[in-house]
Amino acid sequence: MSVQLPSSFMERMKELLGTEYEQFANSYNEIPYGGIRVNTLKITVERLREISPFQLEPIPWCPTGFYTPEGARPGKHPYYHAGLYYIQEPSAMAPVELLGVTPGDRVLDLCAAPGGKSTQIAAKLQGKGLLVSNDLHPERTKALAKNLELYGTRNGIVLNESPERIAASFPAFFDKILIDAPCSGEGMFRKDEDMVKQWDPETPAKYAAMQKEILIAAAAALTPGGTLVYSTCTFATEENEGSIAEFLIEHPHFSVVPVGGTGSFAPGFGELGGTARLWPHKVKGEGHFIAVLKHDGSPSEQSNDDEGDYAIYSRSQPVTSDHKERGKKRQDTAVKLAPKKNTSVDKGKGVRAQGKSVGSGGRNPSASIEEDALAALDQFVQEQLEFHPEGHPIFYGDHIYISPLPKEAFNGLKTIRPGWYVGSMRNGRFIPGHPFATALHLEESCRSLTLSSEDSEAVSYLKGETLIIPAERLAVKQGHSVKGYVLVCIDGFSAGWGKWQDGMIKNEYPAGWRWT
Repeated sequence: MSVQLPSSFMERMKELLGTEYEQFANSYNEIPYGGIRVNTLKITVERLREISPFQLEPIPWCPTGFYTPEGARPGKHPYYHAGLYYIQEPSAMAPVELLGVTPGDRVLDLCAAPGGKSTQIAAKLQGKGLLVSNDLHPERTKALAKNLELYGTRNGIVLNESPERIAASFPAFFDKILIDAPCSGEGMFRKDEDMVKQWDPETPAKYAAMQKEILIAAAAALTPGGTLVYSTCTFATEENEGSIAEFLIEHPHFSVVPVGGTGSFAPGFGELGGTARLWPHKVKGEGHFIAVLKHDGSPSEQSNDDEGDYAIYSRSQPVTSDHKERGKKRQDTAVKLAPKKNTSVDKGKGVRAQGKSVGSGGRNPSASIEEDALAALDQFVQEQLEFHPEGHPIFYGDHIYISPLPKEAFNGLKTIRPGWYVGSMRNGRFIPGHPFATALHLEESCRSLTLSSEDSEAVSYLKGETLIIPAERLAVKQGHSVKGYVLVCIDGFSAGWGKWQDGMIKNEYPAGWRWT
């Protein structure tokens, strides 16, 4: 066996699997499967299959997922940097498919880092509705935010909070909640030997206690009639069927929705046969457990009348914009300044809103600064884009976000990204942010440059190098000048900003994102 597994773990697996144990043990001699998932925010599945530089084999349980050949390096292709796909372990694509996300839903990914499942949810929302992605570990939220930005997510929010605090701020609010729970990681032993080193016989019990608290918080944040999907990458019954059984006893308004439809998922153990197990000797992927739980729709114990600031972002408030909508006048779709709140920056860890509003007897000292910033943003949009972003403008220092929720929604919460980061103010000028570019489509920009993925120029741009580009290579909409910011695309898909002047593209690709 290529992976040296703890003897106590293997003895437990013998008891669980019986006659299937030998097949299970032999699976550890196999090479783990690799996969990618198509980013349908930017490209269709059919189009990516046409242009893919490597062979793709469909993953049965994910319509946008594909196995990649052994030796393929999808992270070393310009398409990865253009956000056309996410590199993801195949079994990990299953939970979101079972969540049943549709455009317009309000979705919470409670344990989201590094962002694989959040980007999958974002693609299903198609820019409509709301995605709140959270992780308790501050360092992990950096990768989470970056992946959502690379993917082109416009309606996403990133938090660094405990599940309990999120439930207190958003009671009975979300239509769908995903808990990809922290666990002992036994299902990843073949793929990640560090998980083996961290494991001991007491690990499952430790995580089971943690999972119970997360489930309780998620139940409080779910709207009546909503769906909750609980998943782990472990085999331990106390973390899987045990956690769900205990939750159902204490929450009688929930029931298990039987999982099926692929033929390759095994049922859970005992009375929870409606749950699913992905075994590495039965599927081309690593070990997973999934439970789909449905609330029966009975009223929440806490009515909206008692929810205080919850009314600020009630369902009567618009939380989305359809970026494909055309024909409206700019003044009809322009963002509107949200009510002001005092905020402070928790440096390196995001922003915590203080929740103290400016009284009617005084004027918010930052009002004129924010109004100037909105005017500068509006001018950039008119000069550069074919549409106007919709949402609530949120200001943190010099930085500007367009959020699906008003600023009040973040009161008391440690917020890493309150929405779509569009840029910052510098010396009175608006400077567009990189995530502003990565979420745009070629046809939405008035000034663009398309580089070929097969040409060295694309890699040069991704490395941050200056490009020599004659004016005639730029695509400029009628009525706009050649000089200025350019949306740089790879084979027609947005990758970042450049600034054209006198035959050169000044590279605006951020250092931390560059090709290495």
